[in-house]
Amino acid sequence: MNLQLTIEGKAYLADLAKPNDLSLSTGPGGDNPGAFFINEAQFEPIRVGGFVGSVAEGGSANCEILRFCAHGNTTHTECMGHITHSRIVLSDVLTEFWFTAQLVTAELTVGRYVSLSEVKSWRLYDVDALIVRSLPNQIEKKQRQWSGSEPPYFEPEALSFLREAGIQHLLTDFPSVDPEVDEGRLSAHHEWWGLPQRLVGGIVDTIADSHPRLKATITELIYIPEDVLDGLYALNLQCPNLRTDAVPSRPVIYRLTPCADR
Repeated sequence: MNLQLTIEGKAYLADLAKPNDLSLSTGPGGDNPGAFFINEAQFEPIRVGGFVGSVAEGGSANCEILRFCAHGNTTHTECMGHITHSRIVLSDVLTEFWFTAQLVTAELTVGRYVSLSEVKSWRLYDVDALIVRSLPNQIEKKQRQWSGSEPPYFEPEALSFLREAGIQHLLTDFPSVDPEVDEGRLSAHHEWWGLPQRLVGGIVDTIADSHPRLKATITELIYIPEDVLDGLYALNLQCPNLRTDAVPSRPVIYRLTPCADR
């Protein structure tokens, strides 16, 4: 089965039998990346009265309670509600799940961030989503424990540039687009969503339903294998219907081929 998409007036096809899953898993036997000193996710059988939700422990069925924080335990997609006083949940603003996307590989500066000059060097297509793979890109990145290591991030001006370019969905292999320690400013997040920069401890209050960036998202802690080449893709952004600002997600991409080449 093929999916046809149009980018800058040109038609492309995606072979849906050839997915590339960019998500990292959490739980027993999973990738289990970690960031921000957040405790590892917990998967435990439920215990109610005489029932235990574990066949291995004598129960009639497996039934687990999951405890995790999407922001530090796994691949996750977040919305503007991550930095606002008003409660905005992803399931209200992310109502479409198929997007045109471009994958780029980023060189980091000595300061370990993606700079504005780096972003300006990319030939950006008119797409919905931008997927950024950073170098180095060893397979060990899937299980990396980022806490206390000063992970790489984006220069705020770089995200302002991408916002003005019309990118609605940003996907990165960093645990955050902002530095691990920044006094709570989250400057790159604010630039991405077009919100006023704040003083330490300040908040953004009410957001109008007409805000042009209300539906924009950030997906963090992905991993893009080396054999997935830079270029154009169809993105299927899979997210559970949990009413919170960020949820575990599963971005899956499909290489786009110009229809004329078929």
